[in-house]
Amino acid sequence: MSASCCSHEPPAAAQVVDLPRYRRVLWLALIVNAAMFAVEVVAGIGAGSLALLADAIDFAGDALNYGVSLAVLAAALAWRARAAIVKAVSMIGFGAFVLARAAWHGEVPEPITMGAVAALALAANVGVAAMLYTFREGDANMRSVWICTRNDALGNLAVGAAALGVFGTGTAWPDLVVAALMAALALSGGVSVWRQARAELRSGADAASQAASQARPPAGSHAPSHAALHVAPRAAPHGPHAPAHGRPRH
Repeated sequence: MSASCCSHEPPAAAQVVDLPRYRRVLWLALIVNAAMFAVEVVAGIGAGSLALLADAIDFAGDALNYGVSLAVLAAALAWRARAAIVKAVSMIGFGAFVLARAAWHGEVPEPITMGAVAALALAANVGVAAMLYTFREGDANMRSVWICTRNDALGNLAVGAAALGVFGTGTAWPDLVVAALMAALALSGGVSVWRQARAELRSGADAASQAASQARPPAGSHAPSHAALHVAPRAAPHGPHAPAHGRPRH
């Protein structure tokens, strides 16, 4: 359920002790999450499970997070904000699709496939968290990683519970309830990411405008003219202290 709560904030490149290894870990995390997204989409369609499709949103969001981390590891905040807008649109679109499907979907899904894929997803999330644990950036980020891992695991367990419910009742309702809940969280998370990204873009634009205005000279100010810089020659002194060449000869 990381789509609803969190994303991995990449540290500045200078703050990473082993940057090449960090990039490799991000690539592995991206590949694992993208692969699980594909697995859950295929399994969800094959098993007729909307809960699996909804859980796939989580893996898609995580894959986008790691892709953004790789792309903007040393880039400006504006590029990260633009990439976050793409992520927000994807989350909102997929969440709306799952909710629309849940509105008229009455097919009873195949619970064995649901349970097996939920267990595989749980193992994938724990594995990715273990890889990223080495690169935690202080206590706050460590807490963020584990909150996201906990929420991801809760999403996987929810799909497993839906599988048990479908198996026990022989109806699609457990699958539909879990799917609707996870899709609603994805929509809420997408809207939140959209708002934050737009705020960051506006903040960056305001900062750039302020810097440009400070670089320009104030209105009405002019450089001193050549005439103003011209200093009139001082008159030659008279009297007893006048230079010898200026005194009258006797």
